Parts: sequence; C-alpha cells; structure tokens
Amino acid sequence: MLSVAEARERILGGLQPVGAETVSLPEGWGRVLAAPVAARLTQPPADVSAMDGYAVRAADAVKGARLVVIGAAPAGHPFGGELGPNQAVRIFTGAAVPTGADGILLQEDAESGADGVLVQEDVHPGRWIRRAGLDFHVGEALLPAGRRLTARDIGLAAAANHPWLSVHRQPRVAILATGDEISLPGDPMGAGGIVSSNAHALAALVRAAGGVPIVLPIARDDAEAIAAAAQSARGCDLLVTTGGASVGEHDLVQSALGPAGFALDFWKIAMRPGKPLIWGRLGTTPLLGLPGNPVSSLVCGVVFLWPAIAALGGRPGLLPPLRTARLGAALAANDQRADFLRATLKRDAQGQWVATAFPAQDSSMLKTMARADALLLRAPHAPEAPAGSSVEILVLDELGL
Repeated sequence: MLSVAEARERILGGLQPVGAETVSLPEGWGRVLAAPVAARLTQPPADVSAMDGYAVRAADAVKGARLVVIGAAPAGHPFGGELGPNQAVRIFTGAAVPTGADGILLQEDAESGADGVLVQEDVHPGRWIRRAGLDFHVGEALLPAGRRLTARDIGLAAAANHPWLSVHRQPRVAILATGDEISLPGDPMGAGGIVSSNAHALAALVRAAGGVPIVLPIARDDAEAIAAAAQSARGCDLLVTTGGASVGEHDLVQSALGPAGFALDFWKIAMRPGKPLIWGRLGTTPLLGLPGNPVSSLVCGVVFLWPAIAALGGRPGLLPPLRTARLGAALAANDQRADFLRATLKRDAQGQWVATAFPAQDSSMLKTMARADALLLRAPHAPEAPAGSSVEILVLDELGL
C-alpha cells in the first residue's frame, strides 16, 4: 500500500493546469490568474491632497498668517495656475496639488474670510500630500500568476486599469456514482437500497475547490453500464468515480473500464478511512476512483481531490493547510495506516485550538462528518497520545467545506 504522501505526489505529478480564458473584472472573483497583472498606470498619477483644505507654501503657512485664496481645485479639475508667495488654493481630497504648493492646510485649521484665509496651525512641508506613485508605478508587478483572486485583488486590478483578466478555465470534473443499491434523493428506493449522497457532497467539494462539477447519472453494477457512463466524461479534465473501487465481485470500476483503455497507476493506500482508492487514466482523462462509503469518499476528496482541482486550476503544489491543536481527549496508539479522525474544535483560554475526536469513527456516519470541524491526523504507528498533546488538523471551514 502506498503512503498518503506518495499517493498524493503521484496524483499531482500527473496533472497539468488547464488552459486560460479571458473574463471581465466582475467575473474574476475566485478565479486563478493565468498571467500576472502589472500596473498600466501610476497611482496616484500626480501629487494629490489627502484631505480637504488649502494648498499652500509651507514657508508662508505659519500660525497667524493670512493668505489670499486665488482659486479652487476640486478632484478631477486641477488648478491651472501656479501658487505664489502668501497665496492659497482651495483644495479637496484627491485633487492634484497645484504647482508651487508643498503642503496642505486642513480646513479645520483655517478660518475663511472675505479677505482670504487665516492660518490657525503651522503647515509642514509634505504634510497631507500623497506623492505620485505612492500606491504603485506603471509597469509594477501587482498580482502574480497562480493567485486565486479576492475582492481586494479585483479592486487592485481595476485601479491598475485592467478591464479584463486572463484566468485559468475552471476545471470540469465529472462525477460518476456506481452501485445497484443507490438512488437519487427523493426517488423510490428498492429493498436494501440507500440514498446516493456521495456525488452531491463531492460536487460541492469541487465547487469549493474552484472546479465545475458535472454529475453523471448513476451507473448500475454492470460493466457495460459503467463503461458507457464513463465515456460520457470524455472532454472533462478529471473523472471521479465513487463506489466500486475495492476488489469484491460487484466492485467493477477497474474491470469495466479496462477494455475502454483505462490504465491503472495504483489502487490501495495506507489510510483510514479510504484504503481502496483508484488512480489512473481513461485514455487521456485522469481518473480518481473514491471509495463508496460516504465518509471515506469525502475524506479522500479532501486529501486528494481538493489539491488535484487546485493543480488543474493553476495552483500546483497547493495542499490543504495543516494547523496545530491540543488533544481534548486521549487517543490510543495507531496501526500501520494514517488515520483521519473526525473531530470538534474549540478555543481554550489562551486562544489555542483544542481538537476532540468523536468516539465513533465509522466511515458510514455522515452526521458525524457534518458536525466535525476538522480532520485530526494520526501518523502510521503513532504512539498513544494523552490529552493535551500536540496534533495536526485540517480545518474544514478553511477549505470551504
């Protein structure tokens, strides 16, 4: 069996980012830049006032001095003349500082009258002036390729005069659930049947990771049905199957897809939940086969599918971030498989995370998974861990899950 790290390395090593497309600024949020963004102008383009008041020469604007107001400079309407001795120009926030001025007299520090303006506080050179290029200069690199755009980034790109952005196309991920026993939510169930939850949970995970899910119809436990369903995923960037990944008589994914050109890389990993996991290619389409147990499917989705979508979407090497917490309750020694325990989180008096694993960790228990705040990681052969000891966790909210 492969280790989790080796399995993930082999999965990510076989993926390349999808191509680029151009989107407008409003469509850019959450997308991944395919090309860097550089400033197309200098911001601010000239020295501008940071406050409402009067543009003055600092040498003249001493407390008690009276200055002659020779004009005004609203934002977007620069004063066309030049400031001389003992003169002032009424100015507003964001307006260009007139030639000859080197300071701003705040309006609350000035008394306006018919014969000019009385200075009530000394003005210092450069005070309340935003120099040209204070934010950025033309040609300056602002946002790197591979960055997932935030609202702040969109604002910066707009200020840098970019109406359009080159971003990676969102990876298209086909999801195929298999099994005679499963039915769609709301549909009639046969004897011994269960409702299909995996495909819907995985579709949400795909969206959270930045992909576009395409949920295929359920494929029954029949080699021809599975092969036909899988063929409909051609043209997608990744095919994800759920169920049929083990070696039982009705676990048909590998045998059904072999004649269709499926090439297996590996199918067992040393982790719990999720030992039976398939990785390979169906023709040119990468295929990730997840277990059928709902918790196993989701945990493997977090560990393997989430970073796979990140890699396809232009963020290679991005892994779910590990955090540190203290154990809220003792854990027994672990066996040879890496364990991903569902756990709750709370903050202690010092603000540190305290992670407490649920007592029952069965891979069919979606209620426990839904109530979990984190996955608590236990390395293979980890010794007994007392309460209060340090552990690594994956915080599910941080992944949008």
